[in-house]
Amino acid sequence: MIAPPRQSVGMLLCRLGWTALLVLAVLGAPPAVARENDEFGEKEALARSQAAIGRSVGDYVLRDAVNREVPLSRFRGRPLVVSFIYTRCADACPVTTRTLADAAEEAQDTLGEDAFSIVTVGFDVASDTPERMQMFARQQGADLSNWRFLSGDLPSVVGLADDLGFVFYRSPKGFDHLFQTTIIDGEGRVYRQVYGAGFETPLLVEPLKELVFGTAAPFSSFEDLVKKVRLFCTIYDPAADRYRFDYSIFIQLIVGTVIILFMIGFIVRNLVRLRRRRSDGTAA
Repeated sequence: MIAPPRQSVGMLLCRLGWTALLVLAVLGAPPAVARENDEFGEKEALARSQAAIGRSVGDYVLRDAVNREVPLSRFRGRPLVVSFIYTRCADACPVTTRTLADAAEEAQDTLGEDAFSIVTVGFDVASDTPERMQMFARQQGADLSNWRFLSGDLPSVVGLADDLGFVFYRSPKGFDHLFQTTIIDGEGRVYRQVYGAGFETPLLVEPLKELVFGTAAPFSSFEDLVKKVRLFCTIYDPAADRYRFDYSIFIQLIVGTVIILFMIGFIVRNLVRLRRRRSDGTAA
């Protein structure tokens, strides 16, 4: 379980009243999608978020910058990173998006450009149109080839948020919400939650590295073996805020294995010689 900095989460969520009425009045939501609880504290929001880990995500249909339908199932087969923003946000959402852009660029350099996908969803369905989402992406410099900014109708956005354990409510300033980035595995299950607007790079890259390089059967093929080597030899350098391949660990492992095998061979050879000498003495 990831424990986010207490002060950052405390800044994200505040107690709100009349939430269901605001959702109904402003978004025009039917009673079926209105939140039952009108208050969420820090512990409740984090518990809801963490409870989503391992959950299968529904195949919701969203829309891209040119208003084409984009089903989430399109991203199956490789890890998917999902973030939520609202385009009228003036502070936290831009910071979160720029932080994600920096971390995702490092992840691409480390894992490969096609190793994973990113989706940012606008949850203010009344304002986050495809055009506004595209403009927001340009403003934040989020121009990676594997990153899509998507819009959706209220049932799709609320359904996806519920599946991912993402908490958001209307407030006088616009919205209050949990600063959450979710990592989904290639089979469409929630794998990890990353918290904070300005999270550290390894919090995103390490789970992606596990999903991309990790294999259930490490020696079933040469490709699996290579992935395992890359998993253990990809090292984060905090001073440079960069990942690099350090094969010295693997080389040391090989050298150590050779030494152990040599010692075993030496012992076995001497045992064989000793038995031969005893056998020759008995025969004499």
